[in-house]
Amino acid sequence: MKSLRKSLLAVAMCGAPLAAQAAPAAVAVSDCWIRSLPENLPSGGYFKMTNSGGQEVALTGVQTDAFGMAMLHQTREKNGMSTMAMVKQVPVPAHGAVSFAPGGYHVMLEKPRKPLAPGMSLPLTFLFSNGQKVTAACEVKSAGAMSGSMSGKMSGSMPHSH
Repeated sequence: MKSLRKSLLAVAMCGAPLAAQAAPAAVAVSDCWIRSLPENLPSGGYFKMTNSGGQEVALTGVQTDAFGMAMLHQTREKNGMSTMAMVKQVPVPAHGAVSFAPGGYHVMLEKPRKPLAPGMSLPLTFLFSNGQKVTAACEVKSAGAMSGSMSGKMSGSMPHSH
C-alpha cells in the first residue's frame, strides 16, 4: 500500500510542473481606436483580433470604465439598407484574425463617463470564451475617422436594434 502511495505521489509530482506552466496567450488585440461622436451619441470601437492558437476562440464581451455600456454589434446590409444588430459573440478562427471596422463588426460604446476628445487613450478589456482577458489602449479619433489609417467607406442609413 505504501509503495502504491509513493508511486502515485511521484506521478502526481512529475505532472505538477507541467500544470503550473501557463498556456501562452492565444489572442492578441491591436490597432484599437474609438470613433468619438458629438454630445452623448454612442461611439464605435474598432480593432483587430489575432488568434495564434490551434483552436477557435470567441470574443464574448468588452469591459471598460470609460463608458456605461459596451456591446458587440455587427452592421449588415439587407435589401440595400444597412442595419446594426447586437451579437452575443464573434468567433476568431484558429491561426486567423478578425477585424472590427466601420461597416462591419464594432463595439457600441454608450454613456461616456466623461467627454471624449481626439488623441485621448482609453483602455478596453476584451473577454474571450477561453477565459483570456486582453486589455488594449484605444485612441480616440474624430467623428470623421473611418479606420485606424483614416481610410474606408460607409454609406446608407443605420437602423439600430438590440
